[in-house]
Amino acid sequence: MNLMVSAPVRKILHVDMDAFYASVEQRDNPELRGPPLAVGGSAARGVVSAARKFGVHSAMPSVTAARKCPGLIFVSPRFDVYKAVSQQIREIFAEYTPLIEPLSLDEANLDVTEDLKGMEIATEIALEIRAKIKQVTGLNASAGISYNKFLAKMASDLNKPNGQAVITRPKGPALVEALPVKKFHGVGPATAERMKKHGIETGADLKSKSLEFLTEHFGKSGPYCNGIARGIDDRLVRPDRIRKSVGAEDTFAEDIDDLDRARAESRALTEKVWRFCATHGISGKTVTVKVKYSDFTQVTRSRTAARSYRGVFDILDAAETLLATVHPFKLPVRLLGVTLSSLSNDSGRDEEQPQFGFDFVR
Repeated sequence: MNLMVSAPVRKILHVDMDAFYASVEQRDNPELRGPPLAVGGSAARGVVSAARKFGVHSAMPSVTAARKCPGLIFVSPRFDVYKAVSQQIREIFAEYTPLIEPLSLDEANLDVTEDLKGMEIATEIALEIRAKIKQVTGLNASAGISYNKFLAKMASDLNKPNGQAVITRPKGPALVEALPVKKFHGVGPATAERMKKHGIETGADLKSKSLEFLTEHFGKSGPYCNGIARGIDDRLVRPDRIRKSVGAEDTFAEDIDDLDRARAESRALTEKVWRFCATHGISGKTVTVKVKYSDFTQVTRSRTAARSYRGVFDILDAAETLLATVHPFKLPVRLLGVTLSSLSNDSGRDEEQPQFGFDFVR
């Protein structure tokens, strides 16, 4: 008699440090505790992120953030310190599983289906990891526990700060159906707006659309969206991923043909790329701009520098120069993309270059 043995339900943790950069600064300088604090440049072109209660949003110019939040204190980022603390945290993760997928200095996925300590309950593993992080670093972490990466990420946001939540297999699909798609990890503001134009505002709306419809209107994201609408995400936790490039692109609700509008869109994409790079302490030498026209044909233009780009404004200058080489556009533009490649861990930051801040706390 053949016995069918089903695979064990995966146990995925998503661990996310609470206001990591600002919390490190407050830990090391108690005088910073209390007043609103932003990690980033205070120059007019510096950029911070973000506390909605003050009307401060990610990538907002520092001068605007300061106007919206009187008394805001800016501190310069210390990435060498953040990297050292991040390494301490990853060493704690490694006590429980070798399957660690770092997403940034302050965030990671862990597969603890078969943890190294023989602990059967994932919520207890999360509690123990968070307690050890607090003991070793003095910092708070939040965690989400579920049976796949998408739901674990969603769960980590439910009881922030300094909390954790679990989304079980029976509850996963119903929870997804009730949530607005704009809260889905992987669905950005532009995509959420496009979905809204197709009558998709909740997970239930997304679930009602066929795979063919989603692929037609959202391209390579279609299969992913089709799965997560049903609480399905089969992506593995991939340790030690080697990233070859960092890119961002946006498909517009309405095609554009104006160079100034295209430049404005490229600025937003470049800022997104550099935020990711600065979070990971990386940069690159090659900037590529992609332009997709209304007939779905596309062109790319690239520029490689002698050394890694030093900051967001250098990348933006290269991106805008490349964009100008394909103007006037042969057809209206439906998508723009900006990619940074030839990556290295040495970002070569210019200390006088206003940098992105990544944390804002009260």
